[in-house]
Amino acid sequence: MVAIRKIALLREEAFSEMGEAGARPVVRAVAMVVIANPFAGRFVADLSELVEAGGVLAARVASDLVRMLAGPAVAYGKGAIVGAAGEIEHGHALLHPKMGAPLRAAIGGGAALIPSAAKVGAVGSALDLPLGHKDDAWSRGHFDAMTVSLGDAPRPDEILVAMALCDGGRLLPRI
Repeated sequence: MVAIRKIALLREEAFSEMGEAGARPVVRAVAMVVIANPFAGRFVADLSELVEAGGVLAARVASDLVRMLAGPAVAYGKGAIVGAAGEIEHGHALLHPKMGAPLRAAIGGGAALIPSAAKVGAVGSALDLPLGHKDDAWSRGHFDAMTVSLGDAPRPDEILVAMALCDGGRLLPRI
């Protein structure tokens, strides 16, 4: 298993936009996990260690994310920022194909693909973490994103992995 340096949890509760209150607050919960990249600085054909780690990391934080919500999870997203000594494929290996199952198990299912994004970035880089409805990929009121970052991650030989659960879509969807 890859070494975890840090886990950061963020709970965001939105009440209004442009002075207009939503029907109810919407809570978005994010876990950011900073891990050592076992393949930093070299090409490796078999990324199965990171594939397996994706499932383990999701299982590690999924229940924390569920507890931070005010209601049942209806939307989700995942992403990764790979430090500069790694490659984007390292992030995708974590995100696919094993990360989704523990997140879905924690929220009682999810028929839609979990939106994802990965990139290579420097320390402090931000990631626009895509969000979408857990069962209806075409629910436009749930198309959203959260910008996440940590000031000291990812270091060149690390990967910042982010997972989000939400108990609603956008606060005031009108399309």
